[in-house]
Amino acid sequence: MPTSGPPGPSVTVVLPKKFGLLNAISINMSNMVGTGPFITVPAILATMGGPQSLMCWFLGAVIAIADGLVFAELGTTFPSSGGSYNYLRECFGREGLGRLMAWLFVWQFLFSGTLEIATSNVGMANYTGFVFKGLVARPWAMRCLAASFSVIAMILLYRKIRDIARIMLVLWTGLLLTSVWVVGEGMLHLQPRLLFDFPAGAFHLNMAFLLGLGNGTMLVMFNFLGYYNICHLGDEVREPERVIPVSILASIVIVLLLDLGISVAFTGVLPWREMIQPGTVIYDAVGSVFMQRVAGFWASQGLTIMVLVTAFASTYSLMLGYSRIPYAAALDGTFFRFFSKTHASKHFPHRSLLLVGILSAIASFFDLVQIITALILVRILVMFVGQIIGLLLLRRRRPDTPRPFRMWLYPLPALFAMACWIYIFLVQAFEPQGWRYMLYVLVVIVSGIGLFLVLARRQRYWPFALATTEAGAGKQV
Repeated sequence: MPTSGPPGPSVTVVLPKKFGLLNAISINMSNMVGTGPFITVPAILATMGGPQSLMCWFLGAVIAIADGLVFAELGTTFPSSGGSYNYLRECFGREGLGRLMAWLFVWQFLFSGTLEIATSNVGMANYTGFVFKGLVARPWAMRCLAASFSVIAMILLYRKIRDIARIMLVLWTGLLLTSVWVVGEGMLHLQPRLLFDFPAGAFHLNMAFLLGLGNGTMLVMFNFLGYYNICHLGDEVREPERVIPVSILASIVIVLLLDLGISVAFTGVLPWREMIQPGTVIYDAVGSVFMQRVAGFWASQGLTIMVLVTAFASTYSLMLGYSRIPYAAALDGTFFRFFSKTHASKHFPHRSLLLVGILSAIASFFDLVQIITALILVRILVMFVGQIIGLLLLRRRRPDTPRPFRMWLYPLPALFAMACWIYIFLVQAFEPQGWRYMLYVLVVIVSGIGLFLVLARRQRYWPFALATTEAGAGKQV
């Protein structure tokens, strides 16, 4: 059985720096758009029961920008493969609590990151079902189809990083064309009476409003996930001190405009009361239904194909970035050293890629909306809130650390982002089935801590290394 421990200098590899600003933006955006607005707009409208739910996009964008500044500062301070894994370890102390936090990040990633990839796979399967109607009646065929997209992406990623950068630009172009087409058709056929069809009491500030806002923002944040994806490839980025901050902020702003435009297009053309009925064709493939109504059958088929390309770009981008996380953890001695190897001739972490690809294929067999909620909640505590606390500690304990980029208005953006993440998390406690997601998060974290302690005891590192040292010192005295 592979063990967790320092892999030694023989596995240290300098990855080629092939990603510039345009590549970085395309990687982030391909992750952020994906199937997001094409599968979540009906669910977002349902959270608050009407077009007022669109305000969640603005709150989500502000949270993403505030949290993006955290990533920008940490990403330029510690530009390396693994992103948040490295930030947590550096901020909390490499050989102390930081080792546990870094381990928990990798552990929760195995449960949340692969589910995130699966959402694009399931979205692609749903839109494929719009074209091939017979698939919808065969649930297992749909699930196997969703899993196959991970296998295809894994095969395409099994190549040199230079080739990957070119493929990403092609997929990104398809993403932009799809989004612009939908927004353009929406503006041409917009019906204000549908867009502003607010129900009675839509803006009453009560508990239902606050819970709906929290749930809607959670779904919006799912659409924004990925503004930090380039951070997972930090040591493969040219001029990280410039590329990382600019790509993060540019990606958020562009995606806000595109996703909000798509949401307005759908809401201004399709009756929202019809859209929010789960299990219907319009709920599962709203983009295809939208295009069929405004431009006809062949246009809807064309859009469906373009949505599939856009969604596949997301799967491809996510798998690319996330395959570097187990690799970086293994190099650092916190994860199984088996995953620290790179391909002999193509120079990429092939074992880590296979791990992420296989797990995401398995995750594609689960229900879409449930896994969106589960992956967001499990990521909030360890990754987002933990990383913000880590940055605050780093600023206080190591003020002299070189920082090529410093957060604007520090610490206000960090504190705002943390408060919003906690709000989104706690909202689930008031939902009828929210306890299931809370239990899921608890199981992931507790099992992660338990496994960490087992490995730490076997390998004699923190907290057992500290106890051993103190015991030895006592005997010497």
